[in-house]
Amino acid sequence: MSPTKFVSASDLEPRKGSPSPRLSEDEFKRRFLNQFQGPAYGQLQVELWKLASAAWDAYAHSRKSPKTRKAGPGFADPSYDLAVDWLAAREAVGNAQQRHDDPNGPVRLLLINGSSRSEHTCPGEVSKSYRLMETAKAVLELQPRANIEMLDLSRLASEYGRQIHPCKACFSTAAALCHWPCSCYPNYSLGQIHDWMNDIYPMWVEAHGVMIITPVHWYQTSSPLKLMMDRLVCADGGNPDPTSTHGKHAKEAKELEMKGWAYPRHLAGRLFSVIVHGDTEGAENVRRSLADWLKSMELVPAGPLAEIDRYIGYWEPYATSHVAYEKDQAIQEEVRNAARTLYEAVAAKRQGHQISAGADLPQSRQK
Repeated sequence: MSPTKFVSASDLEPRKGSPSPRLSEDEFKRRFLNQFQGPAYGQLQVELWKLASAAWDAYAHSRKSPKTRKAGPGFADPSYDLAVDWLAAREAVGNAQQRHDDPNGPVRLLLINGSSRSEHTCPGEVSKSYRLMETAKAVLELQPRANIEMLDLSRLASEYGRQIHPCKACFSTAAALCHWPCSCYPNYSLGQIHDWMNDIYPMWVEAHGVMIITPVHWYQTSSPLKLMMDRLVCADGGNPDPTSTHGKHAKEAKELEMKGWAYPRHLAGRLFSVIVHGDTEGAENVRRSLADWLKSMELVPAGPLAEIDRYIGYWEPYATSHVAYEKDQAIQEEVRNAARTLYEAVAAKRQGHQISAGADLPQSRQK
């Protein structure tokens, strides 16, 4: 966004006024200890109270990042203390970018299952999205020099300690306050740890093509997918140098933005495919919103055949939805076509040719 002229210092003062979320020591310790409910913890009460006291001390003193080191050369303020966690995330993203840029490397494709359902927890059954992802993977494995990575977001609901914490909307305070990769997490003082995004950012960065397969949840994307989407805001305009704002110094970030923000597009140019399936309603709107989101980050549509919104077992019982899927050979073939289209678009782009594919596919593959 363009800076506004004649902005006074008071205009850039961060606005305050919401009630404090700070807890009393008793309430903090009650919440901390509440996670240890099993009988195995019965003999550990003394140790748990010691842990609770240590956790309270970190909370009371807001020790977000207890392990830091000097930023060093290449940063706006080399003497600023940066979190070791963030520096490791930055290195992982940099290495992923090198893999992406290697002209002699494989065709890197990221397949994302957006469903939260799996047989490994309460639902007791695999999702149709996962099965569609497996269908796409089987096609891509046949393509020359294809390197396929699968991101199964259902693990947020089934795997111990696997989390994507919500976006804190730093970007809305000032673009420069949103760091790339995200520096909001981990926050040890608030217990906001085990954040998956530091593993997910490199997956997106190294990919030449991304395919998202998701169900419709109440006219919207699924919760896990939306969490990931929100946390990818830092990939579109995010500040790669937290020392330029001395961490989360809101007024400094506002001043930096008003000087003119470059708005770096960290994922620009990657190609995408979107597959949305539903059972009664909302599939078209979810597909469109996902495509619009990706295009707003300057990712590129792979082609018309790579974007699908369909209903599986329309208004049929949920109990037999997998039977409906297994009978629906048309949607399965459409997903195969989408995977081929994504691969062809990526391969063509890497060869310096077209940036979308599919319009000239054989007629048999367009059915």
